[in-house]
Amino acid sequence: MAHRVDHEYDYLFKIVLIGDSGVGKSNILSRFTRNEFCLESKSTIGVEFATRTLQIEGKTIKAQIWDTAGQERYRAITSAYYRGAVGALLVYDITKRQTFDNVQRWLRELRDHADSNIVIMMAGNKSDLKHLRAVSEDDARLLAEKEGLSFLETSALEAFNIEKAFQHILTEIYQIISKKALAAQEAAGTAGPPIQGTTINVADSSGNVKRACCST
Repeated sequence: MAHRVDHEYDYLFKIVLIGDSGVGKSNILSRFTRNEFCLESKSTIGVEFATRTLQIEGKTIKAQIWDTAGQERYRAITSAYYRGAVGALLVYDITKRQTFDNVQRWLRELRDHADSNIVIMMAGNKSDLKHLRAVSEDDARLLAEKEGLSFLETSALEAFNIEKAFQHILTEIYQIISKKALAAQEAAGTAGPPIQGTTINVADSSGNVKRACCST
């Protein structure tokens, strides 16, 4: 997995979606990777992932987006889910205050199990339901600033800020990785970027990415 013969991408970044059940994580995933939205989507069981390739600062980045069940009974998969993740989108529902109140708990879990350098963005989803709003944008911004997170309100239904959220996360990851690579090159006194198709995995230097099998 560390090197692809067809050079279809320069970097592979694993991004995890976290947050309470029902906040719209699966629809965020399907909107970003397939431009689809399903009103009748069921709760995710276990883990699913999808990929999308896009250009970031002239490089071809393959984003591998992982979606997990928000219910407590699936928390046993936690450590494997976070392994190798370089970015996270922490989602709450702007119409359900409890999902916002639980953001701190999700942050603790993320910081306990993920790499300390992981890029985190908080997303207040379902911004199309402003008339049912239970969490103000100001409250969310204050929490994001306090925790050092970037923040956007999104709507998977209207495709609002979904692209922007992932573009922001992926760009920040790429910039961090680029700086690290440059510093490493300078320290080693060598030149040249990582080989094409390098898998970036901040938590595991082996360069391996485990593939999951998705089932319905």
